[in-house]
Order: sequence, then structure tokens, then C-alpha cells
Amino acid sequence: MEIISSLTALRDARRNLRGTVALVPTMGFLHEGHLALMHQAREHCDHLIVSIFVNPTQFAPGEDLDRYPRDPEGDAEKCRQLGCDLLFMPETSQIYAPDHSTRVEVSELDQTLCGPNRPDHFVGVTTIVTKLFNLTGPDVAVFGEKDFQQLAIVRKMVADLNVPVEIVGVPTVREPDGLALSSRNRYLSAEERRQAPAIARALVDAQRAWQAGERSAANLLERAHSALSGAADLRPEYVQLVHPDTLTAYTPDDDLSGKPAHLAIAARLGHTRLIDNLRLDRPLPPGPLETI
Repeated sequence: MEIISSLTALRDARRNLRGTVALVPTMGFLHEGHLALMHQAREHCDHLIVSIFVNPTQFAPGEDLDRYPRDPEGDAEKCRQLGCDLLFMPETSQIYAPDHSTRVEVSELDQTLCGPNRPDHFVGVTTIVTKLFNLTGPDVAVFGEKDFQQLAIVRKMVADLNVPVEIVGVPTVREPDGLALSSRNRYLSAEERRQAPAIARALVDAQRAWQAGERSAANLLERAHSALSGAADLRPEYVQLVHPDTLTAYTPDDDLSGKPAHLAIAARLGHTRLIDNLRLDRPLPPGPLETI
């Protein structure tokens, strides 16, 4: 595996790869969820490129950019064990020149869910993803479904701009109690960690109500809120039902008969912001959610 920090070296190394290439963009502090992305990428390509870059443009003032967890040596070893061909770990100055002024924005899809509470976050995401696509020229790029809105926005960007990259989504990897894996989980205190699985329970309760025939958006949301209320310190930021493709928000008055529905939740425990989501009109994915 070759570890690269400069743009020139990355372009040179990329030119030497023959066959298909997959990209897994990450912000590092790799966990089993990231490794699942790499495993999936390996099934789609001859060569694997992983990027590790804590992108400052997707953090708002006051967010956790400075304390975002980092483990470059451990990350490199994980990538090596997974058979990564190129590991791109640039400094910020390599990615953003002092006079950088170009942004890539996907409008409308960022007006719901996380968008209103994180202005410019998704512009930061789509701008860095576009840069990485330009630098690495992948045939396939792999993203996690935990970041459901991000995945939808990247897919829209690729379609709108005719980017020749196949976008592959990978199901959320979870702890045995259902909590979605996230680098930010390390911020949780022992008591906060005990309460965190309430988010997964809320998703499952709503999904089981749907599978039992419930189609009232208000009742489905009530099921989710009821489960969340069992965690005393958990502060919901949003609990929202949306169309899984357009991210159009359903209102509590909506009857969802004949419509697809995705439930997404963001909540805070202490200083930690957690997100999770689940498609209601499909069976539960195999794994921890089945036992909740």
C-alpha cells in the first residue's frame, strides 16, 4: 500500500493503476463501518483508494472540527490489512488554496433533515467529494447508508453533473444493541452510551408499526417519540418522515398508504450529535435491529 499526501503524487500513482478503481472517502478514525465500505468496494474493483481527510468546510463554527478523533497510524494499518492500494492523507493546504472560492451545491435536498441545522455542511461535502472524484478518477465510490441524506445528495450531484462514477450505498453497521457505528460515539460518557440505543429502538418501533399496517404519519412519529422519551438525557433535533428518494418531508397529517417512507432521527446526548435512519416500507435489515 502506498501512502500519499500530495496531489501530484496521487495523480502519478493513479495513472499507474490498471483496471477498475473504487474510492472510499472517509474522515478517518476508522471503525467496522468504514471497513464494511472497503470490503464492499473490493467487490466492485481491481484497485481500492481510501481517502482520509477531516474536511473543515463541512464543519460549522462551534462544531467539533478541532476535537474530531484522529488515528492516522491505526487507520493506515487497517487500510493495509484490507488490501488498500492507495491511501490519500493530504494536509488541508493541499486541498484548499488560500484563495479557494469554488463551491459545489445541490439545492433542495439540503433543505430538510440535517440541512437547516447545519448550514453549508452539505456544500462542504459535495465540494470535497467532487475534488476527490477529480483527483482519483474512480469507477465506483462507496458511502455508508447511515449518512442517508449525504448519500442521496451525492447521488443527485453525480446524476446532475454527469459524473462517470457509480455510487454504492452500504447498510449501516451497528453495535449489538443497535447503536449505529460512528467515530463520534467515543465522545459518549458511560451513561450516555447506555441511553444512545433509544434512537435505534425508535426506528424499529416505527418500522414494526408500519409492518403491522399503520400508515398515519402522526402515529408513526408518535411511536418514535415515545421510544426516544425513554432516554432522559437524549434531546431530539428532528424526527422526520421523508420520501426516500426526494427527501420531501411528510407532515403528521399525511396518510402514507401507497407511499414509500424513510424515518430519520438526529439527537444530542451531552455534546454528541447522533444520527440514524431506517426505511419503514422494507423488512428490517439482518443484524442487531432484529433483536431489539
